[in-house]
Amino acid sequence: MKRMGLIFRSKANKALDRAEDPRETLDYSYQKQLELLQKVRRGVADVATSRKRLELQLTQLQQQSAKYEDQGRKALSLGREDLAREALTRKANLQSQITDLETQYQQLQAEEEKLTLASQRLQAKVDAFRTKKETIKATYTAAQAQTRIAESFSGISEEMGDVGLAIQRAEDKTAQMQARAGAIDELLASGALDDASGLGRKDDIEAELERVAGGSDVELELARMKAELTGGPAAAPQAIEQGKPAATPQDAPPTINYKK
Repeated sequence: MKRMGLIFRSKANKALDRAEDPRETLDYSYQKQLELLQKVRRGVADVATSRKRLELQLTQLQQQSAKYEDQGRKALSLGREDLAREALTRKANLQSQITDLETQYQQLQAEEEKLTLASQRLQAKVDAFRTKKETIKATYTAAQAQTRIAESFSGISEEMGDVGLAIQRAEDKTAQMQARAGAIDELLASGALDDASGLGRKDDIEAELERVAGGSDVELELARMKAELTGGPAAAPQAIEQGKPAATPQDAPPTINYKK
């Protein structure tokens, strides 16, 4: 079971790698950082709002405290010590509230400054990530385009190799057919192979005439060579053709001279 689970996880991881687009992942991460930055900014705004509310309450209490002090002074000037004491008592009660609000106000102010600084730092990180993200996306897109071009050229090279092999096979087959046709022509010319179509076929009379003519040519050449060696005239073609020896000067009839 562990092996099956490992195989399943490895195949699933491989499928996810093929399906994952780094550009989409970077865009998603950037979107998440923007959402986080927005939350921090909302936190700063909320703290600032609370601080402002405390500031207003503190202002009101301080104004009321000042009012009680004025009332106490006025009561003393009129000889109403009892009223002056009551006014100062109320002022004292407000002073404790003012002290608590001032403490809360300082805490909120410190929190606001802290969140503001964090927001500024996060904003700088988000801006840097955005620049890096765009750079990586551009580099990835360029690499992807180069890979596709290389794959296209690789495919073209493979196809051209196949074409070259096809051309080579065609040339080899053409040369083989030409050699076969030449051999058949030679066999037909020599008579070793009969022409099945009957075209150009010679009968026995024509073959015999060609044989005799070929033999006469040989005899004529032989007689000429003998004449050159002996210094006599060449044999007559007719005699050679009839298979008779050529006439010599001795066999010629005597010449009679008639004197007038």
